[in-house]
Amino acid sequence: MRIAPWSVSGALLTVAIAGCFGGTGSGLVGISGGNGDNGGSNGSAVLGFFVQPNSADVRQVISPAVEVVARDSLGNINSSFTGPITIGFASNPTGANLSGTTVVRPVNGIASFGNLAIDRAGTYTLQASASGAAATTSGAFSITTVTEP
Repeated sequence: MRIAPWSVSGALLTVAIAGCFGGTGSGLVGISGGNGDNGGSNGSAVLGFFVQPNSADVRQVISPAVEVVARDSLGNINSSFTGPITIGFASNPTGANLSGTTVVRPVNGIASFGNLAIDRAGTYTLQASASGAAATTSGAFSITTVTEP
């Protein structure tokens, strides 16, 4: 626990900071626990999509490459996280197959999936997961059938 004293109009105000902080809404990051010197940056990694999957044609590589970032409990990129990150379908209403490299070790906290493709038209979401990290789900994206003129 940290005790932070402040003087307010001649009176001494003491604030005790401990326990869990968190919330929802724009810009708030949950913090739990702590290691005694930096407010909790030693927690598990949290995954997020650094580059969301874009729409593509059937069997065409999704471009730009889908990227997944590992962040620490303070929201900073966890450049020391090197555990393999696996990507797969979170929603797959058509029974499609995801091809390409689906397990990648991050470099400087970011895993790049540069050759993902899907073999059926539809709307999908992807999920990224890794041991010791909270999983994440992408936004929805579409795969379309190529029509010839």
